[in-house]
Amino acid sequence: MFAGLNKQQNKQMKAYIFPGQGAQFTGMGLDLYENSPLAQELFEKANNILGFSITDVMFEGTAEELKETKVTQPAIFLHSVILAKVLGDDFKPEMVAGHSLGELSALVANNVLSFEDGLKLVSKRALAMQKACEIQPSTMAAVLGLEDAVVEEVCASIDGVVVAANYNCPGQLVISGEIEAVEKACEVLKEKGAKRALLLPVGGAFHSPMMEPAREELAAAIEETTFNEPICPVYQNVVAKAVTNPAEIKENLIAQLTAPVRWTQCVQAMIADGGTDFVEVGPGKVLQGLMRKIDRSVAASGASLA
Repeated sequence: MFAGLNKQQNKQMKAYIFPGQGAQFTGMGLDLYENSPLAQELFEKANNILGFSITDVMFEGTAEELKETKVTQPAIFLHSVILAKVLGDDFKPEMVAGHSLGELSALVANNVLSFEDGLKLVSKRALAMQKACEIQPSTMAAVLGLEDAVVEEVCASIDGVVVAANYNCPGQLVISGEIEAVEKACEVLKEKGAKRALLLPVGGAFHSPMMEPAREELAAAIEETTFNEPICPVYQNVVAKAVTNPAEIKENLIAQLTAPVRWTQCVQAMIADGGTDFVEVGPGKVLQGLMRKIDRSVAASGASLA
């Protein structure tokens, strides 16, 4: 039994959380590369695995270049995972979770996947999602200021594909699906009192049934990959609870592309299991911001080399 699953009085449990797509910025990872021989070695290894110089785009590329699907997901993954590895003995997770793409970073950080296998899966995931986006036009929209149940009810009432995709924090839910269905849902949600319901500048309907072609493609790659015993529980997006069995972790990761990201519920489960100190590992501060909206009573900070 993992210690992290039983809340112990006065126990300060450390939880590491890993961001997903949208956290990228120009120059990301350069400080790691310049200050750590291990980081340098891992970045160069990544260039070889990917077959192009992702470091050039990360360190010197424009915001537009960083938005390219084949770049964005591996770049965020590399920034997160390499930072965790460079922290060395200071990185002692008792529980981990990642938002969407970040789940793969979390699985490398807690030793379920090797660095190489994790990067290959992230690259395949990005390209499979891009292909799925090209099959049929689709989109996502952010909905602010409504109860989850109201958003779910409205989505269920709309003709066409539109579903709740990202439960980011209370009062902030992202919906996903066919363009017309998402637009119609936004209209109805505003009528129901949403503070905002606006389309997002994304390439497709992630975490919805529209990603089925990508799920099938990624499933084949995941099935061929070795999943090891974790060093601590991972709270997976699909089930929003602690998982330690490699076969279950694999199954949940396959389901992730077409299932919602239950981030609010993941964080709440981690806190219920004893998580008191949350550290975001990777670019940006998106998850720290969400933490404050989910539960202000727990500490949230960002990992750094200093």
